[in-house]
Amino acid sequence: MLTSDDLVFFGVVSSSASLADAARTLNVTPPAVTQRLKALEQRIGVRLMDRTSRGLALTDEGELLVAEGAAIIEAIEGLSESLDRRTTRVRGRLRIAAPYGFGREHVAPVAAKFARLYPEATVALELSDHPNVLTSDSWDVVIHIGTLNAGERLVTTLAPNGRVACASPTYLAEHPPIQHPEDILRHRCLALRENDEDVTLWRFSHSTEGARTVRIKPAMSTNDGMILRAWAKSGLGVIVRSEWDVAQDLATGRLVRILPEWVCPAADVVALLSSRHGRSPRSTVFLAMMREALNPPPWRLSDH
Repeated sequence: MLTSDDLVFFGVVSSSASLADAARTLNVTPPAVTQRLKALEQRIGVRLMDRTSRGLALTDEGELLVAEGAAIIEAIEGLSESLDRRTTRVRGRLRIAAPYGFGREHVAPVAAKFARLYPEATVALELSDHPNVLTSDSWDVVIHIGTLNAGERLVTTLAPNGRVACASPTYLAEHPPIQHPEDILRHRCLALRENDEDVTLWRFSHSTEGARTVRIKPAMSTNDGMILRAWAKSGLGVIVRSEWDVAQDLATGRLVRILPEWVCPAADVVALLSSRHGRSPRSTVFLAMMREALNPPPWRLSDH
């Protein structure tokens, strides 16, 4: 007889590149995964996976179990969600996705506070800067910076956040002045390659001169915001970054804003909620805690 635990276990194994990868995901040893898989196959009387030169391969029976098992698990979770909405108790599994940098600095502390206040709930926080995570309905709350096509998800704004063009005082002292967006084309530009954004197109707007766009040719690029900020502070070039990320460096003078009369497009902090099952008490409470933590926005130091 199969159990829901069996279905979850085999779902993890089937989506892993190897039994060792599955063991890391399940937080057990590889021999434990091998033994449990063997016991499962013996109990149901069919072989589910074959080892090949390329790794693991599902048998026809394994493919069937993955497909049918996923539907069963989804139905169980849907039933659990429906039951949870009938009570005001904060319990069950809260699944959160957030960007790496913002997630570490602002989401993780709130998740920890939530876990302490509501011991009947469990928390799963995954950090990722890839927008594909947003297409999955496996998250209760997805925290995102900036605009996007949310599809069927409900979107709520948590905090305002702008983008700032800036560079180090050392860099600015050693290079020609930047008085207009087009002047940036004569400077070293540093780009952050995240999500699927067109990171080489920098946009600016002015109250009287209207909108301008600049197509940069990055002298350096990275997919890590912390690295990009460090490069800028060391004098390697000009960056455009979220206000939350560079506020401290601007306040201390490690970075200096350029083109102060020109505004970059806003990148507000938003939360995306699954619309399929509705909002659970745990999601509602967590969102309230996030709003409280971000009001006023910690990066707007002048508001304190």
